[in-house]
Amino acid sequence: MKWTGRRQSSNVEDRRGMSPRGRTVIGGGLGIIVIIAFAIFTDTDPIRLLDALTVEQAAGTSANQPAQDDEVRQFVSTVLADTEEVWTEAFATSGKQYKTPRLVLYSGTTEMPGGLAQGATGPFYLPADQTIYLDFSFFDEMRQRFGMNGDFAAAYVIAHEVGHHVQHLLGLTDQVHGQAGRISDSDYNQLSVRLELQADFLAGFWAHHADKRWQILEEGDIDEALGAAAIVGDDRLQKATRGRVVPDSFTHGTSEQRTRWFLKGFQTGKLADGDTFQIPYGQL
Repeated sequence: MKWTGRRQSSNVEDRRGMSPRGRTVIGGGLGIIVIIAFAIFTDTDPIRLLDALTVEQAAGTSANQPAQDDEVRQFVSTVLADTEEVWTEAFATSGKQYKTPRLVLYSGTTEMPGGLAQGATGPFYLPADQTIYLDFSFFDEMRQRFGMNGDFAAAYVIAHEVGHHVQHLLGLTDQVHGQAGRISDSDYNQLSVRLELQADFLAGFWAHHADKRWQILEEGDIDEALGAAAIVGDDRLQKATRGRVVPDSFTHGTSEQRTRWFLKGFQTGKLADGDTFQIPYGQL
């Protein structure tokens, strides 16, 4: 991916090397899959595992705070800036104003509304403060465990979380979350799948327009993104961790669905093609 030499976002807060005090709570998005996969692999109740991770943390700060201009920060800031410009223009075409999200880059744990974010959950978007929480070591772990390789794979994950921010601004997130407890778990899971697949589409939409504007793509980049999307498919994770697949428990979509919706967003670059809520569930 060609990412050097462009504007870097001022909306990145670098907290790496800092240890907060408080109670740890777990965020959503892509990261929750890692916790669920671990629970399945160890035959642990995911709810109990999440409760167990709500622990007291010691206070303190590290003297090993990374340089503010290191490559990780530059990369994350550039990708976020690219999403800001693409989505500002996309919102403007429909007469709306895009409110940029914040991105907190941290290591281990960090403060968030209600407690602490835990790096073990991976990247996630929190609608409450319109912030993406990212422990970049997530990509090292996914590379070692599942073979997620390449800088564009990381860019896809960031763009996916920005996609959740777009959904929040459009009111879609609240519509889905508002159904919790009102419908069956199976039906709610289907709404969650629709939301996640649309975020994949929105990541592809970003890639389409970012490449059109800055020619960011290099050979193999799209394959990197597709590989990352496939790795976090519900069916692949369930098969790898417990040897069987339970479709009613899907919350993010299959590997095939995730790669297909990202690719659709990348190929068309048209927001109208990404309405996952108007398609029969069996045809997603």
